Amino acid sequence: MEQSSLRKRWSAWREWLLKPPPETSPIDPAELRAKLDELRRKTPAPVLWLFGKTQSGKTSLVKFLTGATDAEVGNGFRPCTRTSRRFPFPTPEDPVLTFLDTRGVDEPGYDATDDLAAFDPQAHLVLVTVRLKDFATGPLRASLAKIRQARPSRPVVLLLTCLHEAFPQQQHPQPYPVDVSAAPTFRDEAGLPPDFPRLVREQTALFAGLADRVVPVDLTRPDEGFTDTAYGGAALKEVLLATLPDAYRTVFAQLTELADTFRDNHLHRAMPVILRATTLAVTAAVTPIPGMGLVVLPGLQKQMLDDLAAQTGTPAAVDQFLGSLGRSLRSRQALRELVKFVPGIGAAASAALAGRATYALGVAFCEYLHATELGRTMTQSEIRELYDDRFAAAAKAWHGPPA
Repeated sequence: MEQSSLRKRWSAWREWLLKPPPETSPIDPAELRAKLDELRRKTPAPVLWLFGKTQSGKTSLVKFLTGATDAEVGNGFRPCTRTSRRFPFPTPEDPVLTFLDTRGVDEPGYDATDDLAAFDPQAHLVLVTVRLKDFATGPLRASLAKIRQARPSRPVVLLLTCLHEAFPQQQHPQPYPVDVSAAPTFRDEAGLPPDFPRLVREQTALFAGLADRVVPVDLTRPDEGFTDTAYGGAALKEVLLATLPDAYRTVFAQLTELADTFRDNHLHRAMPVILRATTLAVTAAVTPIPGMGLVVLPGLQKQMLDDLAAQTGTPAAVDQFLGSLGRSLRSRQALRELVKFVPGIGAAASAALAGRATYALGVAFCEYLHATELGRTMTQSEIRELYDDRFAAAAKAWHGPPA
């Protein structure tokens, strides 16, 4: 029965595949907008509640997790309550990650009531930032206790920041010496600045019962002179992936992979557009409506390319680029819809293919635009090879086989 159904679907998709590529998006713009609005409502976007004193490293944390610049972070936050603000990343319309920042917790008389009312129903995880040498945290711990009591099942991760203050004028001990799989322990304290492990243990004890995990981390600026500007960053990402609810882990993993890819190169300006489209593509692929991917994904990908082309004022480049890819792109679309119905692995495999294909298309198109800006004309075979290479790179980065 299942094999017969698959054969029928493949026959229909083969007929679609052999048709000449359409000159425009295969879906009416109004219908596409309606479908994308539906997908946005279904897309799991993690919400992280930042809780800490001023200058405790919250901005550095946002920059590290997103790859955003100082200006983007500074302009991205918007007031939410009298003592809090919100930063949906990369855009308010299509966030793949939202930060909720509570300010003023170190001010006398701070009351967490308003922030609890605004944030408690939304936040999936609380990130508490405390400078390693700061022990004047009584009011912060009292407010955190109220947040913890409101929803004990919500994970709380304590980040001990500004580690270098415990060993001034020295580089960070390498390799990263802390095991954060449970309560933080030091693999080998020999040769470490003695204050470092002592302070970590004392802070961990102070927050006992208030935090589920503790991660010492030092996110510094390049001009501060440290060789490792994201010290403990890998451990932090592992802890966040382990503590986020299941539905949000894939989105967060995808975000951090793409943020790492785009950081500090000419694709940085395109990151919000590609992040947004990739996340929606993954959601579209797992939506249990036959043909959803064939109908929505091409329109979504075309919209992504139009947005990228608008950044450089070259709208004609979209049709030229897609025309060069031709049926190689359509064949992947058909394959993705086919594997969706494979029992056991179909939905996950289809989502992975959709995400990789959309990501690869966006990156390849940016590189195509970059080559055009430099005065180089790429042949159709070079464009197809570029897309295939970026698709294979995406498959490798996301730990899956290329298709």
